[in-house]
Amino acid sequence: MYNYNIMYREIINAYERIKGFIKNIPLYYSNIFSELKDGNIYLKLENLQRTGSFKIRGALNCMLKNAEICRNGVIAASAGNHAQGVAFSAKILNIPATIVMPEITPLIKIMNTSKYGAKVILHGKTYDDAYNKAVELSKKEGLFFIHPFENEDVIAGQGTIGYEILNELTEIDQILVPIGGGGLISGIATYVKHVNPDTKIIGIQADNAAGMYYSHMRKKVVTLSSSATIAEGIAVKRVGNKTFEICESYVDDVITVSDDEIAYAILQLIEQSKLVVEGAGAVGIAAILSNKVNVKNKNTIVIISGGNIDVNLISRIINKGMVTTGRYCQIMVNVKDMPGSLSAITGIIASLQANILDIKHHRFDANLPVNYTKVIFDLETKGFNHIEKIISELNKAGFEARANG
Repeated sequence: MYNYNIMYREIINAYERIKGFIKNIPLYYSNIFSELKDGNIYLKLENLQRTGSFKIRGALNCMLKNAEICRNGVIAASAGNHAQGVAFSAKILNIPATIVMPEITPLIKIMNTSKYGAKVILHGKTYDDAYNKAVELSKKEGLFFIHPFENEDVIAGQGTIGYEILNELTEIDQILVPIGGGGLISGIATYVKHVNPDTKIIGIQADNAAGMYYSHMRKKVVTLSSSATIAEGIAVKRVGNKTFEICESYVDDVITVSDDEIAYAILQLIEQSKLVVEGAGAVGIAAILSNKVNVKNKNTIVIISGGNIDVNLISRIINKGMVTTGRYCQIMVNVKDMPGSLSAITGIIASLQANILDIKHHRFDANLPVNYTKVIFDLETKGFNHIEKIISELNKAGFEARANG
């Protein structure tokens, strides 16, 4: 049975152990989001933490507390932040580390883990395959296995975030915390509820990886059939037994957000707050922007859990965000294939102050009349009204124009 009083003290002890190795990043008051939603919104920027996420806290505390049995080496299974947290902690403590990653892990994450001196083993197609291999090697080679969330020393390390928050700000109405396996929210909730039981702890999950949400609904741990989401840092099929027990005791609510809402939140954090945040770290802001959490006239803390996002994903999110906000569009025009036609169209577009990014010609479309060509314009625009105005003016000028897609 989980002893909450002991864990509360362990979190304080964990902070004393790790404080010399981590960054204590002050709460960041977000004027942008506070004014937008008429509340006081503070961001706990763990994306600026060493290794780019909160995961260093739990890994480091676990190794420091179990230093003797870690001397032979540690092992973990992870495709991302936990891998880097364990590898970096092992490096600064001069402990050998082995990280088992799925074969599909992006190269940048493999490189980031390797640069801390860890031995990286690629095994299997999924996290579960990597996990099973890590457990096997742990037993075979006598390596200390560090679970990403189902470990009380790891939970205590993550709980140091709650310790830091309450040492800085005491009047808090609610704290929004991402949930994957549940280690982060378990640690924060344990500490905060002991100090201030009235502060609400709200967990946020991705719709497609909502293991804690469904476990809470069914009052037992459930296993998801898949966990495909852009918030890969919380893409966990099965939460921990310990973390489920803690969340049932201390977490006030668990809500979910869609991948589209997460992508929009990432874009807003980049554009409005100049912060690079991964999908898992953006779910709290996603919940606020989609009005799934009421923040009006409240002091709200949002845990920005990490910033390790692939550059290619950022590019796709920015492009999608431009489309969904009307700042980019494709317009298709059937044009008579004769000199001057294209010039007339581009002149209209220029007069309406849209920026042409690309032009594509399709002359061999079976649905086109003879002597016509289909031209697709990629445009940088100023919103949906602007797009409608461009299409209207092109049609008034005798061109058959419509939005493409």
